[in-house]
Amino acid sequence: MNVDATLKGNVLHDITHWGIRASIGAIFIIHSLKKFDPSWQEWLISIGIPPEMQLPIALAELIGGVLLVVGVLTRVTGSIFAVILLGAIFHIRWEKGFFVSQGGWEWDLVMLAVVLTIITAGPGRISISHLVKRIPRFLQ
Repeated sequence: MNVDATLKGNVLHDITHWGIRASIGAIFIIHSLKKFDPSWQEWLISIGIPPEMQLPIALAELIGGVLLVVGVLTRVTGSIFAVILLGAIFHIRWEKGFFVSQGGWEWDLVMLAVVLTIITAGPGRISISHLVKRIPRFLQ
């Protein structure tokens, strides 16, 4: 029984798969940079999250974004990002409603859908995981 989720074997599909992975990775890298600013701790406190979580959140987004771009540990990283996005949807944005123009969770839901696709599809052929054939599937 084949349990691998695969995309069609064509170069454009491979590039598209990498582009989706890289764009989500880049978004998380860029968003992580502002989280290293000490003033971000005040915002964490205002939403009920301990300020000690600043560094773990910032590092998870920065390192995870890089891992997605290069294609290593994509399923693990995708799972961590899914948890972060679910937290953003239900803990931070839920009460603001759906529409992003009103501070809602619309964009977070789109990113969650893409991250779930990455978890399902894996790293793809344009990735370090594909080049290093010894990495177990669940760590790809």
